[in-house]
Amino acid sequence: MQNADGLTDRLDRPLRDLRVSVTDRCNFRCVYCMPKEVFDKNYRFLPKAELLSYEEILRVVQAAASLGVQKIRLTGGEPLVRRDLEVLVSGIRNVTGITDLSMTTNASLLTPSRAASLRDAGLQRVTVSLDAMDDETFKRVNDVGVPVQRVLDGIDAASAAGFEPVKVNMVVKKGLNEHSILPMARFFHRTRQILRFIEFMDVGNSNAWDLAHVTNSSEIAAVINAELPIQPARANYRGEVAKRWEYLDGGGEIGIISSVSDPFCGDCSRARLSATGSIYTCLFATHGYDLRPALRSSLDSSEHSNLTEQLARLWSRRADRYSETRRVSPGEGQPLTFRPKVEMSFIGG
Repeated sequence: MQNADGLTDRLDRPLRDLRVSVTDRCNFRCVYCMPKEVFDKNYRFLPKAELLSYEEILRVVQAAASLGVQKIRLTGGEPLVRRDLEVLVSGIRNVTGITDLSMTTNASLLTPSRAASLRDAGLQRVTVSLDAMDDETFKRVNDVGVPVQRVLDGIDAASAAGFEPVKVNMVVKKGLNEHSILPMARFFHRTRQILRFIEFMDVGNSNAWDLAHVTNSSEIAAVINAELPIQPARANYRGEVAKRWEYLDGGGEIGIISSVSDPFCGDCSRARLSATGSIYTCLFATHGYDLRPALRSSLDSSEHSNLTEQLARLWSRRADRYSETRRVSPGEGQPLTFRPKVEMSFIGG
């Protein structure tokens, strides 16, 4: 579909964001994403030959940019486990139409030199995952014994390299780390960082999601407001995933991402590229669309056009609104039903 603003899907949503998974591997085993019960030492990760090369990723980015994509976010797995990421960053920064290039990381591998080299290559923003302020809880979440300080050191390295503000994401799972909401808010209050809380989502099939484990956005806001009063703030742009709140004392802001209790499907402008070259038009998708045949054919202009046409066709047929339909119970007293979905570690957050 086309409107005055360009390519849109069946619900009139434009394509503006592309999240690019550069690897399915991660050095953490977070219980809400890659639990050890599934991703153990015998788990078969993708061999290098099956991963898209940086040149192939750039071809997808170029095609997406020609259709209106402006923002690229590098994800994983953990993107920093892939070597020479700076090469990809530099290439994307030279793509016409891309105005925002960011990365989501657990920051445990983000040394001062790595942060500086990524900044020099053209990376503009960094988002860091951190789910607690105390080591006992955080180690229980990441399940590989990494202490909080290593992540804080990564945040400091990002700040020193010029990534300001660093956004810090905390996934809140009831019974695991909801007691860390206020300590996290206290720590990042009056800093240059922006803390964002994310409701525990039913992404993938391996994280044992249950609605009873969700601390919803209203509960999160109430916990913070009781000690550090906050008020709603205006969104920065249409489709912003986090609802913004400002501290009344001028101590900065927080964000709350509420895809379970208050879905935002109506403004979703994001597609996701897996490390193997499949496009997913929803975080909760059951399957993707393989672009490798087009990517691994010849590099002439006709093949570029073919890739662009495939992306345009996929987006124009898109009608995903899983988070909205998930909220609708099939009947009184009946549980919600959930379809099998791709794992978050495969397509990023």
